Amino acid sequence: MKTLYYRLYQKSFRLISPLLPWRKPELLEGANSVLELPNLLKDRGIKNVLIVTDQGIVTLGIMEGLLEGLTERGVEFSVYDETVPNPTIENIEEALKIYIAKHCEAIIAFGGGSPMDCAKAVGARVARPNKTLSQLKGQLKVRKEIPPLFAVPTTAGTGSEATVAAVISNSKTHEKYAINDMSLIPHHAILDPLLTVNLPTHITSTTGMDALTHAVEAYIGKSNTAETEQCSREAVKLIFQNLEEAYNNGANLEARTNMQRAAYLAGIAFTRAYVGYVHAIAHTLGGFYSVPHGLANAIILPHVLEYYGDSVYERLADLADVVGVGHADDTNKRKAQQFIEAIKKLNEKMDIPNKVNGINESDLPLMIDRAYKEANPLYPVPKILSKGDLYSLYQIIKN
Repeated sequence: MKTLYYRLYQKSFRLISPLLPWRKPELLEGANSVLELPNLLKDRGIKNVLIVTDQGIVTLGIMEGLLEGLTERGVEFSVYDETVPNPTIENIEEALKIYIAKHCEAIIAFGGGSPMDCAKAVGARVARPNKTLSQLKGQLKVRKEIPPLFAVPTTAGTGSEATVAAVISNSKTHEKYAINDMSLIPHHAILDPLLTVNLPTHITSTTGMDALTHAVEAYIGKSNTAETEQCSREAVKLIFQNLEEAYNNGANLEARTNMQRAAYLAGIAFTRAYVGYVHAIAHTLGGFYSVPHGLANAIILPHVLEYYGDSVYERLADLADVVGVGHADDTNKRKAQQFIEAIKKLNEKMDIPNKVNGINESDLPLMIDRAYKEANPLYPVPKILSKGDLYSLYQIIKN
């Protein structure tokens, strides 16, 4: 009975989705495109911005060109650089106080997924000052325009520059949840591959696998459109062609450019077609143990795909063809298995483990409950799993 309700819910959402106010961010692309952002702000009449970033970005010094450009063009700025991985409610409220105190008019999200999520959530709070973040949790609770949001990704993975989601952690309850609303889609995205050149290799690998997870989960789900299918296929192909090279040779600007493109396309795909149990489980690992999201996804992805069994053979066989895995006369099952093996080999080549350390058995009941509630009824997964199935998956992924 629950399965029927979940499928009806997903079908209803799929029918309503084309009527919702989707938008795509306006893109600035290419080497040094971030240096065009001050002119863009000036042209929009924006005189004062909040920049949301983290200490790692500040240490790397990759914002200096942007800050100099803002100063030269008379655009005032305040920097919030205390964002932590899996940004917390405290992060967002601190940044919001700066936005209000400094009379900011727009927000620049500069960094990986965590600064992006933090910046989006600040925008949600500006739009809905009388609502707490927990009251905005879930679907379509913002429903008002946020301040102009300019997304500058420094990793090629989250796709947050194209998505409706801001993912937040409650440090007190260890809960990790999403605010999903079309108003959170950034107004502009700046895809400058030079910002990713100095990434540590483990960040390149795990954020790249995050993008792959987005594309694969979107493609195997039941809420695809022609556009999301095309975006997913292109993203998967680009990732298999470029991620290992970006990992081994971080200065390869073509590989970096292609990975940024892949992450953006995967973001377009999953923000419309949604994700699945990989993300639901990964969010619990982030909430309980601060496991970086991309690393969690990378480890979990092949295990969940194997667990789905024949419900994903046909779709994974398509992706096997896209990346050139297997032979034309192989069965769908064989192609799907080879595609999963290709994911495992890619992880192995980039020193990503195949298990998660430190999962406590005593935490599992609450983790399972939260993963189950995140996935159901929203995520249009290829196969609806029970809490017992989720328990089995946690046993598979933990050391």
